[in-house]
Amino acid sequence: MRGKKRLGKELTEQEKMELPLYPIGIVAELLGATDQTLRLYEKHGLIKPARRNKNRYYSENDIKWLRCLRDLIHVKKISIEGIKKLLEYAPCWEITDCPVERREKCSAFIDKSKPCWELNRMICNRESGRICEDCIVYLTRGQKARSRLK
Repeated sequence: MRGKKRLGKELTEQEKMELPLYPIGIVAELLGATDQTLRLYEKHGLIKPARRNKNRYYSENDIKWLRCLRDLIHVKKISIEGIKKLLEYAPCWEITDCPVERREKCSAFIDKSKPCWELNRMICNRESGRICEDCIVYLTRGQKARSRLK
């Protein structure tokens, strides 16, 4: 459903924030980065833009996350590998700055013993319209597990 308007219904604010509208060149310009930098973040599993044909498109939420990444790298001087390591240990609600009302419904926030995708993969999808495969924390964990298998 990502990026598609439901027939007969106006999009919610959350759905609008998740619409992949911005091509890579525009996003790079907005961030003061290059297309190659954004591709590098994608290669390292820090962002997963939507694809149409072979083109990458970013949502408002993606741009917020990229600004956060850029701040971590350029202001806080944390390397990409360091950020990936932090993503393994920091709870996703702190990384993505979830609002309190969303946290209160999140299984990972309620039961902090396991990540959300281990507790109930569907709760994020039901509550926020997001799926684990789009979550930066999930992507980073999955990438680490895949690299151990190689």
